[in-house]
Amino acid sequence: MADDKSIFIGASRKPDDSYQRAENLLLQYGNRHGLVTGATGTGKTVSLQILAEGFSNAGVPVFCADIKGDLSGIAMMGTAQDFLVKRAEQVKLDPYDFQEFPVIFWDLFGEQGHPIRATVSEMGPLLLSRLMNLSEAQEGIMNIAFRIADEEGLLLLDLKDLQALLANIAERAEEIGARYGNVTKPSVGAIQRTLLVLEQQGATNFFGEPALRIADIMRTTRDGRGAISVLAADKLMMNPRLYATFLLWLMSELFEELPEVGDPDKPKLVFFFDEAHLLFDDAPKVLIDRVEQVVRLIRSKGVGVYFVTQNPLDIPETVLAQLGNRVQHALRAYTPREQKAVRTAAETFRPNPDFDCATAITQLGTGEALVSTLEAKGVPSMVQRTLVRPPSSRLGPITPDERRTLINESPVAGQYDQTVDRESAFEMLQKKAKDALDAAAQQQESGGSRWTIPGFGNDDPAPQPTGGRRAPAPRASNRQSVAEAAIKSVVRSVGTSVGRAIVRGILGSLARGRR
Repeated sequence: MADDKSIFIGASRKPDDSYQRAENLLLQYGNRHGLVTGATGTGKTVSLQILAEGFSNAGVPVFCADIKGDLSGIAMMGTAQDFLVKRAEQVKLDPYDFQEFPVIFWDLFGEQGHPIRATVSEMGPLLLSRLMNLSEAQEGIMNIAFRIADEEGLLLLDLKDLQALLANIAERAEEIGARYGNVTKPSVGAIQRTLLVLEQQGATNFFGEPALRIADIMRTTRDGRGAISVLAADKLMMNPRLYATFLLWLMSELFEELPEVGDPDKPKLVFFFDEAHLLFDDAPKVLIDRVEQVVRLIRSKGVGVYFVTQNPLDIPETVLAQLGNRVQHALRAYTPREQKAVRTAAETFRPNPDFDCATAITQLGTGEALVSTLEAKGVPSMVQRTLVRPPSSRLGPITPDERRTLINESPVAGQYDQTVDRESAFEMLQKKAKDALDAAAQQQESGGSRWTIPGFGNDDPAPQPTGGRRAPAPRASNRQSVAEAAIKSVVRSVGTSVGRAIVRGILGSLARGRR
């Protein structure tokens, strides 16, 4: 049975289906990452739920996505039901206690939980390009935009800041192109149109301030339990690229902010990434390489990342190799790809001579799984056919009224509800353009210059020649007016002397040092 150093997953079975032993996940290896896979309806969500319960009771904060809404039941106390009590007896879970868990609900759209936001600067050019599915040339322009924002002290907080900066770059295309490479107005326009689509899809709610503080998803309660942050993702799944980009950004932020801790007695945070295939679908190799890098290095920060998906083939091999704790529910093998998935899953386990792993995967019942966790010295245990224990919290979703009550009583209630729109790139560029126009107008009124703004009624009348002949029309000039020149060069007045030390992170985001 589990103790204060492990999480009880279930009980393994002998070939005659009798009880064999308890299967536990050692907390000291909880940061060695994990994988929960299986076909729809085989019990993946319950496995995620009992793991989250176990980590919470051990004092480990948890962050997980709730795709279908049924994970929300972890916030309420479970009730005795015949099939749950029977399963508890089968796995020798005695006593089988029911409890509710400390849950904080989050929602990128602010509807089913506290609003969760990030700034454009924190997201960085790489993840934004991934989110917007930009071409290589467009991604280059995005990198140039972030470089100019760094150099000229322009804060990029929300989408309108990025839109204003891109418009400014289009006006200065010739000057910027000479410094950083070709910048074309059509490419900038294509990025602007993509930003408009993002805006219509609800990304405006995500980009802005107050941005999420990592400390708020790493809370513990007074009784020592870890808070479980549940992200409402049912609506977010309508935009899977935003979902995947957000969770990847969150992993990046955790990597940047948390100190090195080596191998702690238990994780500092456990991160469950449901529908993990969305992270890797159509992802460029450079992004997959960086995901692998984050997964490999974030372990030393005390963070465990657990991927939840239907098919082990959804995870690239380089990432799959980093996942030490595995719970494999049933897979169906009707198509050649499904048969390959079964073989792949079987080959990743340490074999058990009592049964054929590939055959067992196709015969597992609901709530049954092949389990292999890391044992002493980090060695994978022999795979065991396991009945997963029943959860202590409610099995199924909570009601809207229950959710509202929990949100109102949350420890972060009121901290993220109102958007803050402080001065940033949009306001700064507007102000500098207005100052330039005012300065040009003042210079004209003072009479200190012969320069004029054509068409505003203050041009000197052309002298009329004698002899009744009409004066020739003035030749058109290609020389830009003072106002035009001032507007186009307005941002140049902000130099690098602003003194902002901006650090690029492993995924191209910005450190939070100055917000």
